[in-house]
Amino acid sequence: MGTLKPLIIGDLVAKNPVIQGGMGVGISLSSLAGAVAKAGGVGIISTAQIGFREPDFLTNPLEANLRAIGTELKKAREIAPEGIIGFNIMVATKGYANYVKKAVKAGADLIISGAGLPVSLPEYVAEAAEEAGIKLKTKIAPIVSTVKSAMVICKMWDRKYHQAPDLVVIEGPLAGGHLGFSKEDLAELGVDTDDVEHTYKQADYDEEVRGIIRLVKEYGDKYNKVIPVVTAGGIYSHEDVLHQISLGADGVQVATRFVTTVECDAPEAYKQAYINAKKEDIVITKSPVGMPGRAIKNRFLEGVGNIPFRLEHCYQCLEKCDRQTIPYCITKALVDSAEGRMEDGLIFCGSNAYKAERIETVEEVMKDLVGEK
Repeated sequence: MGTLKPLIIGDLVAKNPVIQGGMGVGISLSSLAGAVAKAGGVGIISTAQIGFREPDFLTNPLEANLRAIGTELKKAREIAPEGIIGFNIMVATKGYANYVKKAVKAGADLIISGAGLPVSLPEYVAEAAEEAGIKLKTKIAPIVSTVKSAMVICKMWDRKYHQAPDLVVIEGPLAGGHLGFSKEDLAELGVDTDDVEHTYKQADYDEEVRGIIRLVKEYGDKYNKVIPVVTAGGIYSHEDVLHQISLGADGVQVATRFVTTVECDAPEAYKQAYINAKKEDIVITKSPVGMPGRAIKNRFLEGVGNIPFRLEHCYQCLEKCDRQTIPYCITKALVDSAEGRMEDGLIFCGSNAYKAERIETVEEVMKDLVGEK
């Protein structure tokens, strides 16, 4: 197969068809997103507790996070003035609409949204542009995992907003962090989240991907636009990228591979945890709000459910969080690891994190992914 084609999202053109996945808390901020955009890909900043380093984060998490959205985007733009930079905003975020509106007003090129179906995303984006008196330029992309979830979001946006997505991200069962699907979603595909290794069948999921691509094309035809489809989950090498392109994908979203780069915002101890991890260390765990997530086994994970937990401070992070019954605080667990306390925190990762052997630069990773020497 020859040179990969650029990724075209409306009037945005990325030389390399690689979107860097959003990773929070504090793993993909301005340094990583800016470097990826500079290398010709699409850099994505995660808004998950993005303001955790702000002085008023403990007392005013929402304001701290919204302020940091503007700060991080500005810093990323300084690294890559001509690059494409966007945000990943989880639907499960408490105050979701505020985050979307702030990202639009700050000038984000793209918003990718999952961890729930972003049914109201078009409305919030349009309202933000109107409130700010600016022309709407921010592209929007839902994360889906099945034909069924893609159908729900496309139908709803079509009926309610008379529009289709600008981009669709398909997140497969090998993805990292908070997964964009439930155990039930995967069960319909014959995948058991407690035993992904033995129940995930690449060929079966490839068919699901092809089905989503066909569906998205129907909505693209209806709105007389090309809607690129990007696949995510378990994509680590150039061969993985070529496989996704062969299915009909327009590009890929890669997260885990970018963690072990010089430019990644994670602390060195976090990157080293990936390098030290063995395949058997990567497990599926349950988030306090019931969503599955993939992480590296450590003292923290071994203690969940065995060590009594009492919530000392609420960071107002997730919409559907029952403070009385949660086994741990997801914000505290992720901030602990983002600040280098690796045995006390949650280390989210993708299924291939164990393949990391050394620290690379973003430029090196990008060249490897797209097959450039």
